[in-house]
Amino acid sequence: MPGIIVGVDGSSHSRKALGRAITEAVAHHAPLTVLVVHQAVVDVYGLPSQYSDDAAMTEKAREAAQTEVEQMLAAAATRPESVTVKAVHGLPVDELVNASSDADMLVLGRHGGGDFARLVRGSTATQVANHAHCAVLIIPPAEDA
Repeated sequence: MPGIIVGVDGSSHSRKALGRAITEAVAHHAPLTVLVVHQAVVDVYGLPSQYSDDAAMTEKAREAAQTEVEQMLAAAATRPESVTVKAVHGLPVDELVNASSDADMLVLGRHGGGDFARLVRGSTATQVANHAHCAVLIIPPAEDA
């Protein structure tokens, strides 16, 4: 997925990241890939589990992301040359890091979930930024901007 990838999850902070990713894709004349991860349940070994309804839930997540993208593009003054919405089933950090392997930029929203939570487990954005294979643009929550 060369170009710009944005991770979305339906939250307000990922919507803000999507808006910025659209702007970046237009500015750099780059294709935009919108990636939504249907979170897998982790088994006792720390690996993602597979369940019979995962494919349907992943498709439902893709449809929701597609709707959000269409709304954002309808409101945008300019549009990227190409936009693809992709959904995968897995662990968000792993899937985003994997997606970054041939991307030019990865855009993520940051929750602002609190200092204690970040100390205990780290945020998805922090973990991805530490392991990504491309430039990472982390968009802060509105109150931090």
